Amino acid sequence: MSLWSLRYQDFDPCKEKLRETLCTVGNGYFATRGAAAEAKADGIHYPGTYIAGCYNRLASVVAGRTIENESLVNLPNWLPLTFELHEGQWFDLQRVQILDYEQELDMKKGLLIRKVRFKDDQERITRLTQTRLAHMEDPHIGGLKSTIVAENWSGNLRFITALDGRVENLGVKTYRQFSGKHLLPVRQSVSQNNTMFLMVKTNQSNIEIAEAAKTTVRRNDREVNVRRKPIIRSAYVGQEFTVRVKKKEPISIEKIVAIYTSKDRAISECGQAAMKGARNAPDFSQLVRRQELFWKHLWSRFRVRVEGDDRAALTVHAHTFHLLQTISPNSIDLDVGVPARGLHGEAYRGHVFWDELFVFPVLNIHLPDLTRSLLMYRYRRLDEARLLASQRGFRGALYPWESASDGREVTPILQFNSISRKWSRVNTCLQWHVNAAIAFNIWRYFQVSDDTEFLSLYGAEMFLEIARFYASIARYNESTGRYEIRGIMGPDEYHDAYPHSDEVGIKNNAYTNIMAVWVLGKALEVLRRVSMTTRDWLLEKLQLEQDEISRWEEISRKMFVPIQDDGIISEFQGYEKLKEFDWQAYRKKYKSIQDLAGILTSEGDSTNNYKVSKQADVLMLFYLFSSEELKELFTRLGYPFNKETIPKNIEYYAKRTSHGSTLSRIVHSWIFARLDRERSWQIAKEALESDLSDIQGGTTPEGIHIGAMAGTVEIFQRCYTGLVTRDDVLWLNPLLPSEIKKVSFPIFYRGHTFQIELGARELKIKSFSSPAPAAKVGLYGKVMEITPGTTKRFRLKKSQGRSNKKKQQQQRKHYPRGRV
Repeated sequence: MSLWSLRYQDFDPCKEKLRETLCTVGNGYFATRGAAAEAKADGIHYPGTYIAGCYNRLASVVAGRTIENESLVNLPNWLPLTFELHEGQWFDLQRVQILDYEQELDMKKGLLIRKVRFKDDQERITRLTQTRLAHMEDPHIGGLKSTIVAENWSGNLRFITALDGRVENLGVKTYRQFSGKHLLPVRQSVSQNNTMFLMVKTNQSNIEIAEAAKTTVRRNDREVNVRRKPIIRSAYVGQEFTVRVKKKEPISIEKIVAIYTSKDRAISECGQAAMKGARNAPDFSQLVRRQELFWKHLWSRFRVRVEGDDRAALTVHAHTFHLLQTISPNSIDLDVGVPARGLHGEAYRGHVFWDELFVFPVLNIHLPDLTRSLLMYRYRRLDEARLLASQRGFRGALYPWESASDGREVTPILQFNSISRKWSRVNTCLQWHVNAAIAFNIWRYFQVSDDTEFLSLYGAEMFLEIARFYASIARYNESTGRYEIRGIMGPDEYHDAYPHSDEVGIKNNAYTNIMAVWVLGKALEVLRRVSMTTRDWLLEKLQLEQDEISRWEEISRKMFVPIQDDGIISEFQGYEKLKEFDWQAYRKKYKSIQDLAGILTSEGDSTNNYKVSKQADVLMLFYLFSSEELKELFTRLGYPFNKETIPKNIEYYAKRTSHGSTLSRIVHSWIFARLDRERSWQIAKEALESDLSDIQGGTTPEGIHIGAMAGTVEIFQRCYTGLVTRDDVLWLNPLLPSEIKKVSFPIFYRGHTFQIELGARELKIKSFSSPAPAAKVGLYGKVMEITPGTTKRFRLKKSQGRSNKKKQQQQRKHYPRGRV
């Protein structure tokens, strides 16, 4: 089993769209799905190319309403290359006899390789090998090399190579009732040499997209001149040519494409840039050599090595690979966020949610400059967030639950129920906890990087405006003497109203309220962290008076948190009054209950009536904070918090969660790590299969789940090592499941480069030479200094490292296994 390749040994039409997603090649600027070069969008295939940040808005009439949607645009397909087997019959895998088939995504080198050996209806046997890349060094370049060997015949082969701009956004079935035609043709041409050119533009955002492709024919590595017939249609340009094929002699067709948009920097005009890029691009073999070198250096920064479980090791590589294809060093100069479904498909319309909460921790310790760049996406949209808060009647900044081009709220108001086949209104835009996620990301980035410049110039302003928003929505209740937050929706997403109520939103979601407390308290620390000059400038710019700051302090100590008498933190006020749900009956009735909301709605019922969760809500607190940090927060509020609080709440909510989100298993694996390592590992293995096995039953063909992919990497590099940055100290608290022999990875922390290596009985920290001062590292409650160029080895305590099964069995007696 290769730890670096996703390999498929057959052609399965039913799984082709899933494999196209998983075999996407990208470089952070653009990505192209793994559809075959001869494929067209149909029930089996879906070619798609997407550029980071290339959005367009269209209006549609659905369910009697005019709805405007903003989408990441499916751009002209640069792949088309096919050949005629004999007159009138073009190559199609379903019309030939497949003798051998293999498709491999080589993640070590960033290459997609397809090998097909087939027999046509004239008994001719042909071997086709295709290699594809999205160049990581030059993000505007893509390449496709097709090598054909006629095993038992000789003759002429007619080829067509093209750039096809007639594409639409049709990759998500439930979106097809909306308008999906985003592109208008601008111009196209075929030069007298081997280059063709196509320019289109988006019909609302007016982004010009230019593609220029150079197609070269080679025989025995020597270029062959062929007569080319131009094909020019509206939004389509191609070339037709014929090549004489000799028995057992390879013929190669190299297609190099350059892709630019009018949003790109350091260009005069995107059409000229594309033509120049295609003309000057090196041949395919040189592109591959440079691609391999760049990926080698990327893996030296990002690789998490897992020993003891080959499937887990492969999946961690795959998840890291797809993360880097979506956001890479090439993203640093772009104005982009983290699309929840990567650049791999059209699900969620390419929108930016809160998935960065799961993604940034990976980037923070491997390439913090990339985190800073992605945080700047939020800073540039701060004014739009201020406007949204003002429109809702509040102060400060309210970031939208779904963001796209300019940061306005683009969360859909209608959702299609695939079970009832009806459209209904949704209120997911009430998830104002996205604000807390952004603030949390700012602070965590600062803790790792010590980037005081970013905090002073950008981060602090965002943080303070988010704090101002939470203070603005908090209302004082004289009967309880505490502040409350009403009319919202928590991360759970299954509760947007109370049973039999026409009022939208719920009251005092525990996660949102506690995160608001954290934000307000940390905002006061932010003001202390920045220089006096910066502080004075911020106070003046934001017109932030001492009375308002004092109110933040008061709210952060008097926020209401719904806690039941038995110590269970209610997901929201009134949660304990809801009905219990018959999980057993519904699991028996339905094959999968991950879409529990859709099931109940189709039955005329609602998740609002039950104690059910789509994903972690209260439990998110135990994912983000250590027990010490939570105790500080609860103590600040005057609420009890003892050693039973965490395990009791984990068990309570774990058995009431449907895992309707891929993020849910990430959180549950994490929080069970120190309560029940065996159970944690079982959940982690399920999370690892979220996309590779498409465990949600059909969502991955529409795009990867980037938060879940990053989250599984985090389980190995932070959860099982206990790695956390807090109070200017790099803390470790090792805890490996017994199935894993060793985990090792590099991290970059405040100017230091460390290699962390965790085994069953030993933790090794190697510090590479650096001009940075000694770093503070904490282990077992003790803080020590590690100077650059030294290596420290620590013998782990028996209760650390591997799983203590006897201890886990005792724990399970006290905390019975729930349905996970």
